[in-house]
Amino acid sequence: MKTIKGKILAVNRSHKKGEKKSNIDCGLFLENLGLENDAHAEPGIRQVSLLARESIEKIRDKGLDVQYGDFAENLTTQGIDLPSLPVGAKLKVGEKVLLEVSQIGKICHNRCNIFYTVGDCVMPREGIFAKVITGGEIKILDEITVID
Repeated sequence: MKTIKGKILAVNRSHKKGEKKSNIDCGLFLENLGLENDAHAEPGIRQVSLLARESIEKIRDKGLDVQYGDFAENLTTQGIDLPSLPVGAKLKVGEKVLLEVSQIGKICHNRCNIFYTVGDCVMPREGIFAKVITGGEIKILDEITVID
């Protein structure tokens, strides 16, 4: 099977749920919890959120100047078709972090500003969620690899 590799473009964190996240360049991901000091860090199936640059570009192409973290994703990636991954897929990030895909997409109960501005939002369809199996540091330009 072909190894699928990409890279991390941003590590994003927010202190409150429901707000955009800011790029912090490097973060500590805690086993069975998520990104340290992030509002969404808690046990469960949505410990870490990931969204690909390729998905963000779809909204930029509609004329909206969106940045990494604007969709409240913890990790902005490039080079991996995230929504095509099956639940249970393992992702190795950086030197030692191991994530397990736990959910593809989500239901948005409240439409976000992005949806109201351009009539669409990619996070519900193309964002994915993962559990932290092995914790550690993730930083910008770290490699992310889909492993068997």
